[in-house]
Amino acid sequence: MTTLKTEAPTGKAWRLDKWFPQLDGNIISLFKSYDSLIEKNNSSLNLVSSKTLPFSDVLHFADCILATEALFGQYTNINHIHDLSGNGLPGFVIAALHKNTKVVCLEQDKSKSDFLRSAAAELGLKNVEVIQKSIESLDANSVQFAISRGTSNLSRAILSARKAFKVGGTYFHLKGEQWGMEISEIPTQLCSVWAPSLVRNYTLPIGDFKLAIIKTDKIS
Repeated sequence: MTTLKTEAPTGKAWRLDKWFPQLDGNIISLFKSYDSLIEKNNSSLNLVSSKTLPFSDVLHFADCILATEALFGQYTNINHIHDLSGNGLPGFVIAALHKNTKVVCLEQDKSKSDFLRSAAAELGLKNVEVIQKSIESLDANSVQFAISRGTSNLSRAILSARKAFKVGGTYFHLKGEQWGMEISEIPTQLCSVWAPSLVRNYTLPIGDFKLAIIKTDKIS
């Protein structure tokens, strides 16, 4: 089991309470605790780009909160979702904001999966399960909903997920401004299996960051 470094980060902004006053203070504190765990373990695990750590409140947590609010505001039937991002973002945010939703974090690297398992326990996220597997190694037709952020392009993502998803399942992808290009580059043969579309655009509380939730529905 991974031993977590838990010292609080210093000298960085933390503005979630200002941007999301509707959130319970305990949830904001949970996110700050997870931010601390990421920062203190990032050098050994490479959970996020080190350049983003000083701005993690906006680039990681605000992003995941906004995407989660938009997604669950539109899809009210998600009670079980796989997070394929490998670093608990957005999976831990979803689990904290939607206690009745089971979040399964997949990560095939043992050190990272141990970290996620220990972090979920320390944060009290009882609706999180961590499985040391890749999406390719899951049973066929076992996934209804999944989400990923900061991972491979759409074509590679849906190709690797083809076996695991049920027909009628939906794979959500958190993307930047180049999402349209990624959709246009999906090979024709994959478009006979997956139907991509835009769920919603959104922007971060500060900066000129235009982001999007894309979904690919498995149609055959």
